[in-house]
Amino acid sequence: MTKLMWSTPEALRALLNEVVSWKSMTLSDGEREFPFKVQSKLQDIPYFQAHPEQIELTDADLGRKFLTALYKHPQARETIVLLSHFDTVNTEEYGDLEILACEPEMLTKAFFERKNELPDEARIDLESGNYLFGRGTMDMKMGLVLHMGLIEKASKEQWPINLILLTVPDEETNSLGMRAAVSKLIELRTQHDLSYKLFLNSEPVFAQQPGDDKYYLYSGSIGKIMPSAFFYGMETHVGEPLSGISANYIAAFLTQHMEYNPIFQETVLGEKMPLPVSLQQKDLKMEYSAQTPYRATALYNVFLMKRNAAEIMDLFEQVAIKAADECNASYQMICSREGVRPVGNISVMRYDDLLKHAVSKFGEEYVQTVKMTVSENYEMDDREKSFRIIDTLMIHCQELAPAMVLLYAPPYYPAVNSSDNPLVEECVKFVKEFGASNFNRNIKRIHYFNGISDLSYVNYDDNSGGWQVFEANTPVWGDTYTIPFNEMRELQAPVLNVGPFGKDAHRRTERLQMQSAFVEVPQILENMIKSVLCEKI
Repeated sequence: MTKLMWSTPEALRALLNEVVSWKSMTLSDGEREFPFKVQSKLQDIPYFQAHPEQIELTDADLGRKFLTALYKHPQARETIVLLSHFDTVNTEEYGDLEILACEPEMLTKAFFERKNELPDEARIDLESGNYLFGRGTMDMKMGLVLHMGLIEKASKEQWPINLILLTVPDEETNSLGMRAAVSKLIELRTQHDLSYKLFLNSEPVFAQQPGDDKYYLYSGSIGKIMPSAFFYGMETHVGEPLSGISANYIAAFLTQHMEYNPIFQETVLGEKMPLPVSLQQKDLKMEYSAQTPYRATALYNVFLMKRNAAEIMDLFEQVAIKAADECNASYQMICSREGVRPVGNISVMRYDDLLKHAVSKFGEEYVQTVKMTVSENYEMDDREKSFRIIDTLMIHCQELAPAMVLLYAPPYYPAVNSSDNPLVEECVKFVKEFGASNFNRNIKRIHYFNGISDLSYVNYDDNSGGWQVFEANTPVWGDTYTIPFNEMRELQAPVLNVGPFGKDAHRRTERLQMQSAFVEVPQILENMIKSVLCEKI
């Protein structure tokens, strides 16, 4: 009888150490190589040796691929998609220990040698012996390891349900892997006559506040969108400052109105989302000179629960108009005090208004040439490309200046929630009761996962057309960035996130609680699937 490879805590720990050692920082060679290594591991499972065609690598972009592995019970249609991502953020913050950042056992041992350098909470966790440190241990290679263990066991024991293991690149940046995988999930559904029952992610537990040690599961995932602004002022010499108006001066008013603005904060099902903040604000001067900066940009992070892109743009425009009014009033007062004539009033427009003006002035062909030229610059990311398109158009449409041009910059994660789904409610109840009775673990349900996840690209149900406002106001839409909204609507099944407990994602002290990861969550997931989700065939 064939012995299971990943059925014990010791085996899961060894697998995690191996998977973490496969460095896979976003946009690195390691990220491109990673799915091939997962494929090789899965090919050791007897089921996939008999069905090698059911492990597939599919192109995402830039040489990156995502992996799907299907365990198909001969009599089942009901299917669970096990979703994970395999890219990680970079490791520079580890300093002289960076060489050990992806070697959890050695890094944890090295931290013992200098534990007094760690923050108190991390030092206490280290001394407890209950945590394994390292990049990707928590976020989220343990989630992938859990899914590998599940699909191995399901195929060996012939669970009466189908499982698709889906692991993708690029979650930490633009979620291109998951956006590309949407069409593959539709293809697999048709090809194998599947019926999707649940999208199950195993992102780690995220603290609700500093020092939070509670264990959570999640019946939804918070959304994220980036309303952004391009500020076009009027250039001048610093010796004649009021002969123009600085873009930085204009930008300061909007940023002050956007940072921590409660108008964007939603409270749903008793949960309040984080306030908006600016993620970047800079001018476009490439070198020092005595010319004032007359073009600047800003990115703002706004979370979502129930609102869509159209509603956020309406709110953003309201805030921008108020900021422009205050900027104009302040600027007029300065000009009056100094006895000079203002260069003009700052107007507010959306990107689609600028686009229409440019097409009217220069023609559609010219505008498409501008967009294509910027899009083909592979040294820029989608955010910089968005701003460069507007920059080029505004330089040729200076009659619109001074102005704030409002836009959306990628990425966009729609909010998703399945808290009212009967199956999810049954799963939540089971996990709570199983955790309490078997591990004395008090598990609390959160309605929106606050770490942002790829679950945003399934079970899409915005029928109000709000996504059209996003398309119209995203300069790189259709060229270097798209979201398959229509296909996402076809993936109608509830979402759930049950993952291991860890701390400090994206920090030097990222760590995984081993009891949760290697003992508790594997049993919770296995028994939840068997007890709640499996069809009795």
